[in-house]
Amino acid sequence: MIRSLATRVSARKKTFAASAAVLLGASGAVLGTTGSASAASPQELAREIVPASQYASFSKIVEHESHWNHTATNSSSGAYGLVQALPASKMSSAGSDWKTNPATQIKWGLNYMNERYGSPNAAWAFWQANGWY
Repeated sequence: MIRSLATRVSARKKTFAASAAVLLGASGAVLGTTGSASAASPQELAREIVPASQYASFSKIVEHESHWNHTATNSSSGAYGLVQALPASKMSSAGSDWKTNPATQIKWGLNYMNERYGSPNAAWAFWQANGWY
């Protein structure tokens, strides 16, 4: 029981650290909050936001879902953006500029993958097994 509690506490700490990484880039600067962030490609933004150990999996999901097009829209479901959020408006929890700012979409997507699957690596494993995430 104690070991299980310690494991859960450790997992919560990792989730919190990953959530903090969403807000701060590798340099410690807040990302995606100004117009200057839009000059970088979505891939460059993701490299700053997503932990290096999770980037390859995050990138594979985004490539499959939207081909790194932050305005990609699924005509049948309405899923939108880099990570194909459904409904798309869920991304507003990461910022009011979710329709136009890839950094906001990346932050939301990373948080979604961490919350639902535990990490982008786990989300990619699920995607490989199911063809969706």
